[in-house]
Amino acid sequence: MTALAPRFTGALAELAPSSRKVIVDRADSALDPRIEARVRDILARVRTRGDEAILELTREIDGLDLTSLEVPRVAWDAAYDALAPEVRRGLERAAKNIERVHRAFLPAAVEVETEPGVVVGRRPDPLAAVGVYAPGGRAAYPSSVLMGAIPARVAGVREIVVCTPPQKPSGAPSDVVLAAARIAGATRVFSIGGAQAVGALAFGTSSVPRVDRIVGPGNAYVAEAKRLVAGTVGIDSPAGPSEILVVADRNASAACVVRELLAQAEHDPAASCVAVVQSKSKADEILSILAEASPDKREIVEASLSSRGAVLFVDSIAEAVPFIAEYAPEHLLLAVADPEALLALSLHAGTVFLGESASVAFGDYMTGANHVLPTAGFARSMSGLSSLDFVRWTTWQRVSPDAAARMSEDVGVLADAEGLPSHAAAARALGKASAR
Repeated sequence: MTALAPRFTGALAELAPSSRKVIVDRADSALDPRIEARVRDILARVRTRGDEAILELTREIDGLDLTSLEVPRVAWDAAYDALAPEVRRGLERAAKNIERVHRAFLPAAVEVETEPGVVVGRRPDPLAAVGVYAPGGRAAYPSSVLMGAIPARVAGVREIVVCTPPQKPSGAPSDVVLAAARIAGATRVFSIGGAQAVGALAFGTSSVPRVDRIVGPGNAYVAEAKRLVAGTVGIDSPAGPSEILVVADRNASAACVVRELLAQAEHDPAASCVAVVQSKSKADEILSILAEASPDKREIVEASLSSRGAVLFVDSIAEAVPFIAEYAPEHLLLAVADPEALLALSLHAGTVFLGESASVAFGDYMTGANHVLPTAGFARSMSGLSSLDFVRWTTWQRVSPDAAARMSEDVGVLADAEGLPSHAAAARALGKASAR
């Protein structure tokens, strides 16, 4: 059996440009014309033939002959009642924490008087309907149901539709996902997976309601489908395979670094797992522990590390900071003596874990922060999912007659400068009327 080893090792400063590009440019590697062509075909079939196409695709892709797509509420209740007590306790504890965090994140309405008599206001209004995708390929992900549905419910969304792949042999989603839908406060659940689920939520069918936004992680086909429907419906962010960047100083536990790398590597053969550590001796210690590791999902972990894994060393933690901004990871773990000092800098990351005891696993399930996060470097411009993603903003403006009189001439001058005489006339007319 081959020892586990990352593809890239050595000094960060001496990393070849071609190697650095492989590590950093995750988005480019995700572009696959074959996947795009397949997803375009699936979306076109769902858009034109609705439920009929979804049932047909379920036979083709999942090997299941379904008679209906929606999972009745009685099945959710039965799944919840049959749930092992310890699993139910964990899900309900996670749900409570997620609700507490995302309720605290809720935005508030605000008004500002820009000058006497001129008031501009803005308020958050909940979306009418959202779709939550919960993966179900290599494993069931009830945590993704909680992470998507609870912030939507907290924001006031009335229709929360969960789509998750059917399982063999029953054709229903996994019981733990159904139980999570009940705990999270979803309103409907459909046994639909993959790109066809995204198409159903984006376009609507006779069974599946059209939604305003689609959120949740998924495989390459789900991610591509979300990208292609983004002009039709809102999406959270492009989400690819899981990734982690661990930044560790010379006093950090090498075993801790290895545990965190393995935890993310087991998600997907295409997961990206990188450690940047202070000192060559610490890097060598990590590589030694990694070589002797025997994770349960060894084939997946080995594929991930050999494709995009890296253990690199620097002379000082300050040297790692520009790389953090460049890499912009989904998960950033700061295993350093003073993580708050690094947090104060302009870091690009989906979410930051402060210190060795703040394992990414806790954030994936229990802290209350969201685990639906931007990947592939999109953390440079996008944020993790929150209650903010489930509202739209209504802006209003009030202008008193006196304020209209004071602004009219300046607005008229600006409108004339832009060649819009009717704008100028409207402003000046209000100014004259107010002056009477």
